[in-house]
Amino acid sequence: MILKDQISDEFVTRFLGELISSGHHSTLEHASFTFFISGISRACSHQLVRHRIASYSQQSQRYVNFGEGFTYICPPSIKKDKEKLKIFEDEMEKIAAGYDKLGKLGIKPEDARFLLPNAAETKITVTMNARSLLHFFEERTCTRAQWEIRAMATKMLEQAKEVAPIIFQYAGPTCRTQGICWQSEKQSCGTWKTLGGERKDRIAV
Repeated sequence: MILKDQISDEFVTRFLGELISSGHHSTLEHASFTFFISGISRACSHQLVRHRIASYSQQSQRYVNFGEGFTYICPPSIKKDKEKLKIFEDEMEKIAAGYDKLGKLGIKPEDARFLLPNAAETKITVTMNARSLLHFFEERTCTRAQWEIRAMATKMLEQAKEVAPIIFQYAGPTCRTQGICWQSEKQSCGTWKTLGGERKDRIAV
C-alpha cells in the first residue's frame, strides 16, 4: 500500500504525463469532476446531456412553478438587433403570460411547462470523469460547436485546468490536441491548416 503523503508532486506530474502521452486514458476515468451550471438555456442543456458517460441533476420544470415569469437566454444574433430583440422579447412575454394563465386556471406546472421554450434558463449539475471531459472538450470547444455550449465548455475547461493542470494542459479541439480536423470539408473552419495538421473523414468512403 502506498500512502498519499508518500507520493511526491514530482512523481504525480511525471506519472500523469506518461499516462496521457502513452494514450492510456482509461486510468483517467478514476478522477471525476463536478460542475454546477446556471444561466444556460434548455437548448444548451439538451446538447449537454447527449454526452452519456456522465451524471446529471437538472432543475425541474415539473415541480418548479414559473408563474411570475421565467428567465430566458437570448442569442447574440438577436440581441444585437433592436428590432429582432423586441420581437423575441415580445414572444417570451406572451409565453410567460400564457403559462401564468394556465396556472391560474388550475393547470399544474408539469403540464403548463409544455409552453416553455428552448430559450428557458435552466440549472444543471454535471459530473464527468476526466476521460469523458477530455472528449467533451474536443467536441464542444471546436469553433463549429453551437455558440452557447462552446462558451460553457470553454469556461468549464478553464476551471478544470485550474484544478488539474496536468490532465487538461493539452485539452481542447482536436485540431489543437491531435492536429486533426474531423469536420467535413465544407464545415471545417480551417484552423487545422494554420497549425500544420490534417483533415480526416470520420467514415472513409
